[in-house]
Amino acid sequence: MIHKSLPFSDAEFQRRLTKTRHAMEAAGVDALFITDPSNQNWLTGYDGWSFYVHQGVIVLPDADPIWWGRNQDANGGVRTVWMTDDRVIGYADNFVQSTERHPMQDLAERMKGMGLDTARIGVEMDNYYFSAKAYAVLQAELPDASFQDVTALVNWQRAVKSDEELAFIRKAAAISEKIVDGLLERVEPGIPKNEIVAEIFRDGIRGVDGAWGDYPAIVPLLPSGSDAAAPHLTWDGRDFAEGEATFFEISGCYRRYHAPFCRTLFLGKPPQFLLDAEKALVEGLENGLEAAKAGNRACDIANALAAPLERAGIQRGARCGYPIGLSYPPDWGERTISLRAEDETVLEPGMTFHFMPGLWMSDWGLEITESILIKEDGPAETFCNRPRKMFVKD
Repeated sequence: MIHKSLPFSDAEFQRRLTKTRHAMEAAGVDALFITDPSNQNWLTGYDGWSFYVHQGVIVLPDADPIWWGRNQDANGGVRTVWMTDDRVIGYADNFVQSTERHPMQDLAERMKGMGLDTARIGVEMDNYYFSAKAYAVLQAELPDASFQDVTALVNWQRAVKSDEELAFIRKAAAISEKIVDGLLERVEPGIPKNEIVAEIFRDGIRGVDGAWGDYPAIVPLLPSGSDAAAPHLTWDGRDFAEGEATFFEISGCYRRYHAPFCRTLFLGKPPQFLLDAEKALVEGLENGLEAAKAGNRACDIANALAAPLERAGIQRGARCGYPIGLSYPPDWGERTISLRAEDETVLEPGMTFHFMPGLWMSDWGLEITESILIKEDGPAETFCNRPRKMFVKD
C-alpha cells in the first residue's frame, strides 16, 4: 500500500478548489488545463521534478481534478496528490520528445472522453511550461472546442495565504535566517565563491529543527563589486575580495514554500556613497513596511520606498516586490501583483510579498530585503528577524 504524506488537510485542498471553480465560472470556461507546476501543486499536491515534459491538471466544475502526465510520473502522482488513484492518468513514453507525435494528442483524446470536445477550455498561455506547439496541437486535435487564455487565474486565487500555508512560509524563513547567518560568518577575503555556495546549499537542505530543506526555485545569487550592478548573476570560482560589496539573494524552502531574504556584505571599509545609499534604502524599507497595511494599495508601498531614495538622488526603474509562496523553478514569485507605482491592487490580510527594493546602479549594487505578511491590523510583519543593514567586515 502506498503511504501518502500530504502537506495539507483535505479542507485546505477543498478551499483551493472551490476558489478556483468560482474563478472559472466568472471567466466563463467549462474546464481548465493548468500547466504551471506551482498551480498543479497548489490544487492537487503533485510534487515531482517532471516539469521538463508535458503535464498538467484538468479542473472540472463538478468532479475532482485529474492529474495528467508521463506514465512514469503518474507513479509520483498517485503518491503525492490528494485525489484517488483513478484521477491520475499517464501517456505513453513514445510521446516524449518525439517528432512523430505529441503528448497533447493524448490529452485531446482524454478530453474527448470527458465530453470536452466542444467545451470552453482555459489554458495558461503565458507560462513557462505551455509551449506554442502544445497549443497548436490542442487546437488541431480539438477543432470544435474553444480555448481561452486564463494565465494567472489560479495564481490570483493563491494571493491570500491560509494559516496552513503561513506555517510553511515561517519554516522557510527560519531556514533563510540560518543560511544568512552562515554566509555572514564564513565569507572572508580569499574564500572562493563556490565554497560559500556549497555551504549555502548545505544549510538550506539540512534545514532547521522541525523543517527539512527543499530545493529553492532560484539558485543563490551573489555578484560582487561592479558585477553587483547585474541582479541575476550566480557564482564562479573567484575569491571574495577586500574592498567589494556582495549581495546575497537566497531563500529557504520548505515543502515548496519560500521566504526570500537578501543581505549585503562589504569586506573592508565601505565608501561613503555606499553608506549613504544604505541609509536611504533602510529608511525606504521602513517606510514601505509602514505602508504595507491591509486596505492600502501595492503602489503605496512602492511610493513610500521611493521618497527617501529620491531625496538621496537614487533612481530605481524596477518594481520593488512581488507575491511569494509556493513555487518551482525558475521563479519563486507568484506572477500577479507587483509592488510598483502603477499597481493599485488593494492589500488584504494574508497576502505575502518579497519586499525587494534592490539597487542596481551602473557599477555597484546593494540589496537589503524582507519577506512580509500583510496583517489584519498595523504594518506588515517580516518573516525573518535579522538586522536591516549592510553588514561590514573591516
